Amino acid sequence: MQRKPHVAVVGGGVSGLTAARRLTGAGADVTVLESSRRLGGKLDVSPVARAPVDAGAESMLARRPEALDLVHELGLDDHLEYPAPASAAIYSRGRLRAFPRGHVMGVPGNLAALARSGVISFPGVLRVARDLLWPRTPVDGDVAVGRFVGARMGSEVVERLVEPLLGGVYAGRADQLSLDATLPQVGRMAREERSLLRAVAASTKRRDTQSPTTGPAFATLRGGTATLIPHLADQSGASIETEATVRELARSDHGWRLTAGCANNPRHLFADGVVLACPAPASERLLRPVAPAAAAELAGIDYASMAVITLAYPTSAFHRPPEGSGFLVPARERRFVKAVTFSSVKWPWLAAELRAAHPGTEMTLVRCSVGRFGDEATLQRSDAELVERAAGDLADICGVCGPPVDRRVTRWGGGLPQYTVGHQGRVDRARASVADLPGLALCGAAYDGVGIPACIGSATEAARVVLGELSAPPEATFHRE
Repeated sequence: MQRKPHVAVVGGGVSGLTAARRLTGAGADVTVLESSRRLGGKLDVSPVARAPVDAGAESMLARRPEALDLVHELGLDDHLEYPAPASAAIYSRGRLRAFPRGHVMGVPGNLAALARSGVISFPGVLRVARDLLWPRTPVDGDVAVGRFVGARMGSEVVERLVEPLLGGVYAGRADQLSLDATLPQVGRMAREERSLLRAVAASTKRRDTQSPTTGPAFATLRGGTATLIPHLADQSGASIETEATVRELARSDHGWRLTAGCANNPRHLFADGVVLACPAPASERLLRPVAPAAAAELAGIDYASMAVITLAYPTSAFHRPPEGSGFLVPARERRFVKAVTFSSVKWPWLAAELRAAHPGTEMTLVRCSVGRFGDEATLQRSDAELVERAAGDLADICGVCGPPVDRRVTRWGGGLPQYTVGHQGRVDRARASVADLPGLALCGAAYDGVGIPACIGSATEAARVVLGELSAPPEATFHRE
């Protein structure tokens, strides 16, 4: 009887655990090796004001199918929660303003709505209007988002609309982020249409006409998005080890040898296949001896550090109770926070948890994001300083009086991969290089998208690649030393 192939998955975040589930579902034996003490990667949840609050990603994109499909597979449909119908704002030119209608990730398609919003100045609106008259801007290969959108519409649109939205996803800078990797829809418009404004207007009109009643864009799970992780781990069918740093990866006679554990007490694991579901720097280190060309490509992927500061206030501390879901802050406003979410307004389930935990006192939970790529000095402050600075911005912008009644600071050092110009080419070349090594695949946030659905899709494809190459495994080779 033919034995099952054994696959080692390096990394116990949502990508690694999804890959493990896909592999075991297809008949493989799987060992997941996670270097830290806990599973989940950038998904984590802990109490603030006696309510469970996500410390990392707080939602899943609902308009891509992968995450909700996985939730269904795990039997968690009755745990799904959707945001309240509250709009987001942007703090621009000294006050909170509504986002202009008809934009694609900040790139405007409605000149009148842009002017009415007041997000950019009147001269800035006139600069956008030039796009209607100018000839096509040639796009030869990949370019920076800021370079192309700035050339068509001016720097104000980039700085006050596009960069804050991209910063919320990548904590990156528009003058460095790849147009094709971060705004592929706009990249297609750039190559096919003369006027970017008209192309965006046509795109939003088609979207509204074809899908006038699309559901919520985001979803979470009751108790926090991070509660996906224990369910996924429990149902992965894999053997899971934490505090199991993989230090070396090498070819063996019949597959792969992984060296894990402490440097002074290493142990060896042998497997037919390997999925590297860890951040690019860890994969680069492991690939250097076996796939130096792939390692060189991964070395070109930078990471941004950021922090999430979660504050709980009595709602009475606000000059006016928050109504929207939150707001973004452009870097040129010189504020400390880059994004603020009124979590208990956005998520009704969380408001209910707070009411249950604090009967008779209405509470508001605020999530503040700080830190951008290249701004590591921001995170060198103490937790107390981070809380003080974030609370100061809330006082100035939202009229909050008094200190928070509870707080939590979560630092994500090197947490967000930067999809800089040429990113897709780097990823393609790295994967082409490892394609010559049977039973090895890459997946995770560094490659195909940083959101949860993208990570799930990336992991599913990595499992498919490894299984395809191990369809006829050799004699049993897996053992431990």
